[in-house]
Amino acid sequence: MANTDSSIKTARRIFEVLEYFEDVQRPISLKEISTKCDYPTSSAAALLKSMVALGYLFYDSYNRTYMPTMRIAQMGGWLNSGLFGDSAILSLVDFVHQELDELVNISTQSDLHAQYIHCLQTRKRLRFEVKPGDVRPLAISGVGRTLLSGHTDVEIARLLRRINAVCPPEEHMGLDELMKIINGIRRDGYMFSKHIIVEEAGVIAMLLPKRDFGRPLVLGVGGPVSRLEERQDQILACMREGIARFLRD
Repeated sequence: MANTDSSIKTARRIFEVLEYFEDVQRPISLKEISTKCDYPTSSAAALLKSMVALGYLFYDSYNRTYMPTMRIAQMGGWLNSGLFGDSAILSLVDFVHQELDELVNISTQSDLHAQYIHCLQTRKRLRFEVKPGDVRPLAISGVGRTLLSGHTDVEIARLLRRINAVCPPEEHMGLDELMKIINGIRRDGYMFSKHIIVEEAGVIAMLLPKRDFGRPLVLGVGGPVSRLEERQDQILACMREGIARFLRD
């Protein structure tokens, strides 16, 4: 058990280092990563040295800083096609983001959760932080319910039984209540969720047409509920225009 815990800690620290590089996008020193991630200096030094030896980091001995090598970039090069199937999804997100300057994201189902896999943040001062990898409850969140709307009623009932079996009591939902929401999404073609996960925050979400690779994806535009309400018609028109332009057969 101790060896397992140690392995998990090491793996977690590797990804924390890589995520920190993603955040700062510049070389970093041993002292900086040790302080930022609260690692003992000796542990941080051993970890970074191992990542250099494996070819994932480059060490600049003159400046005493570390930087990811191109091996990291090459390892993730397949993800755009692996996650999105083609560049059309990314072009859609870019278009909606440029037109609206709001938080625009793509999410997909990960077991009993909706998971954000691509996000472009607004430049506006009033905003809410969402990062790729963040998850939301499938039966409660706006993006989760929109994903569920693409399932059959039988599949939704089966998923809800699993969700209610493992989630906290305050997150339990009745099937009739959930199906009323799901059928509304199917009727309207979108969902506007408000104040569900974060107070004052909302998302307008649309299930994207299925592509050849078959992965269900949801396009979301998020932000303060008041701003989304004010711009709802504009946001919906932009999302529909983008989908028609970039995802038409």
